[in-house]
Amino acid sequence: MSMAHWQELLPVDQYVVASNGLLHEYDRKVLTFLYQPLIGPVCLSLYMTLWAELEESRLWSATSSHHSLMSLLGLNLKDIYHARLKLEGIGLLKTYVRNEDDERSFIYELQPPLTPEQFFLDGLLNIYLYRKVGKNQFFRMKRFFTDKAVSKQEKYSEVTREFQDVFVSVSPDALRYHNDSPEELEPQEDQQFIGRQDPVGIQIDPATFDFDLLTAGLKESLVPKQALTNKVKEAISNLSFLYGIDSIQMKNIILSALTADNEVDIEDLRKAARDWYQFENQDQLPQLLDRKQPAEFQSGITNPVTQEDKLMQYFERTSPRELLIQISAGATPSKADLQIIEDIMFKQKLQPGVVNVLIEYVMLRTDMKLNKAYMEKIAGHWARKQIKSVKEAMDLAKKEHKQYMDWAEEKKSRPAQTQQKKTIRKEVLPDWFEGNQEGKIDKKQEDFDFEKEKKLLEEELKEFKSGR
Repeated sequence: MSMAHWQELLPVDQYVVASNGLLHEYDRKVLTFLYQPLIGPVCLSLYMTLWAELEESRLWSATSSHHSLMSLLGLNLKDIYHARLKLEGIGLLKTYVRNEDDERSFIYELQPPLTPEQFFLDGLLNIYLYRKVGKNQFFRMKRFFTDKAVSKQEKYSEVTREFQDVFVSVSPDALRYHNDSPEELEPQEDQQFIGRQDPVGIQIDPATFDFDLLTAGLKESLVPKQALTNKVKEAISNLSFLYGIDSIQMKNIILSALTADNEVDIEDLRKAARDWYQFENQDQLPQLLDRKQPAEFQSGITNPVTQEDKLMQYFERTSPRELLIQISAGATPSKADLQIIEDIMFKQKLQPGVVNVLIEYVMLRTDMKLNKAYMEKIAGHWARKQIKSVKEAMDLAKKEHKQYMDWAEEKKSRPAQTQQKKTIRKEVLPDWFEGNQEGKIDKKQEDFDFEKEKKLLEEELKEFKSGR
């Protein structure tokens, strides 16, 4: 669980920028067109600013403070900290810290982005990019980063000379250094040659996958344990994270990718995993709806005591799709409802836990229906307020409840503007509205069926939470 930013970073903290090998001008295009859709412009701006602090063709910058970084970017420290975490998570930054004499300093080591070839064949980032930008833009980017292969038509024949055809060697004595020690050729102990390191792709820790259960299942199918090489295990971990595949489901996917020599073809494994996911999810690639609240925006509550704390933890650990399924008593949510939620998450960029609060609030306000226009209006307000956590969403909903009621009444009155009499009804609200800061709200309800729906929802949520 991530700590609050002020516990890990202060404006007075010093930092230097390092680079894991020279960064090339072409990297800017890769970062802008392939990484920016995944991490956003703030993260890209932080990376570019840190990069700019490096002198040309050098690996280290001068020392600076985070206060100056805040001034350069025009961002507060919290936003810089969260952008840093995203850069770390996507493999573009490694961070090192030293605490000494009550002073804290950091090294921000920039990592080169993947090459276009690595990115489009990654099997993780390329899937997320496809989902984020859509088919047309994805293939446009693919065309942008490819070009016509070197022509090898029959009209041409290679006439390139080999080294030995051009150069003549001299006697061994003439090639000998003044000192035969190989240490003479190496850089000094605290230095390194300036060069380019091979970028490394994203790798999900294999420890997050239950390989013992998988191995037991494969053993029953007479698949040798040796088939699970390190490279295969790494691919399995990434595919499991990407598509949400458990050990039991993964067994059948591996069997379909097994060669005649009892080896796992990784490319076939990827295709089988993608086919499985699309079959299970009506031809869709991984969606925003399956995400859960990121660790950096969670409350950090480990032992919830109050009902509100328990509900906060539930919203943080549940994806919007799972919440909709629980509200529907296990039934698959309608495509229209899923589309409404996904559109809000994509356009307003609300965090999954915040969307869960929005779902519950709107459903209890609109007779267990997801009203698209009403949800979009509230979501837009939360986005402008930069609501990131479940608690912030709950608090703002309490504070602005009267305004949200007016918005709902405005929508109801539009079709019948000649109607002068305004319907007065008492509101059904979530449990976490207890103790509202803007005054007590009467939660009694005149409509018996609506109250029954509310209780059913609360019971289903409690059952789900107790079974987790």
